[in-house]
Amino acid sequence: MQRRSFLAASAATLAAPAVFAQGGARLTPLKFTLDFRINGQTAPFFLAQTKGYYRDEGLDVSIDTGAGSVASITRIASGVYQLGLGDISSLVEFNAQNPGTPMVQAVYQYYNRAPFAIIGRKDRGVTGDFKSLAGKKVAAAAVESTRRAWPLVARKQGMRADAFQWQTTDFSARDNVMVRGDVDAATYFHDSAVSLFARMKPEELSVLKYADAGVNLYGNAILAGSNLIAQNPKVVAAFLRASNRAIVETFSNPAPSIAAMRQREPILDEKIELERWGITAQYVGAADTRDHGLGDIRKLLLEQQVDEVADVFGLKIKPASDAIFNTSMLPLRIERSLPKA
Repeated sequence: MQRRSFLAASAATLAAPAVFAQGGARLTPLKFTLDFRINGQTAPFFLAQTKGYYRDEGLDVSIDTGAGSVASITRIASGVYQLGLGDISSLVEFNAQNPGTPMVQAVYQYYNRAPFAIIGRKDRGVTGDFKSLAGKKVAAAAVESTRRAWPLVARKQGMRADAFQWQTTDFSARDNVMVRGDVDAATYFHDSAVSLFARMKPEELSVLKYADAGVNLYGNAILAGSNLIAQNPKVVAAFLRASNRAIVETFSNPAPSIAAMRQREPILDEKIELERWGITAQYVGAADTRDHGLGDIRKLLLEQQVDEVADVFGLKIKPASDAIFNTSMLPLRIERSLPKA
């Protein structure tokens, strides 16, 4: 789809009929796409929806499952969704391939560090060293951010990008191929691996975190269509205030957020999802957030990420960091402070 079509579609979406709350208050409809399935990783957004935080801000927000943190970008660029969770490195690549005024920008950094990991079976020789992956079979989806970011790790570790063999596997089958031993390792968002930990003993597995390899990458952020940002930045700011409110509350007590999430997916196990959020929180509330608060970034770190992505993927155009991330609609700094332990 050409740029003109993207923007036309986005404008048409913004013109959707308004919804009215009890008492006649006009609500602005917004469609928000997750990066993947509904689970504890994104529980705060369901807390904001269930407790009426979005409605308090004048919004009628629908939340849909995603098809991967890369696919979210094209969903928003097409205008089908106004907001969503998507990968920063993939956004750099998308904006480089679609130069000019950006169609999509990050507006709130959810994962302050990308929770990318390759998890391997110790009985297959995968140890705590990335170099132990050499010659192994590693399962990954065809298009997913952990797989695409591997060359950044390989370069830091002094390894070849093709040091092991990729085995393309659907997200839903990844645990199965690991348990059966069809592969030696698999890519995961670290917090997504709790389903694997429930089927294999953690001591049988090696968790190789990209963050431990010297790769400081921002992960999934809340993304917004640039058309919405330009035409109605107050709507974006309202969405961020409501979401941030729920994220802060989830750090204080995750149980209500998990309960809200389970209203959408009752089949999910509360204990497992609480464990999943516990891992997620380590990446959402990484060290930097103590200095600048949730949702914000260090510009220098983002610029370094843009440089690395452009170099590794051979991008002909290097987007400016300001084109990737727009911080102007973040909630007040005091509102984005992590609760004290």
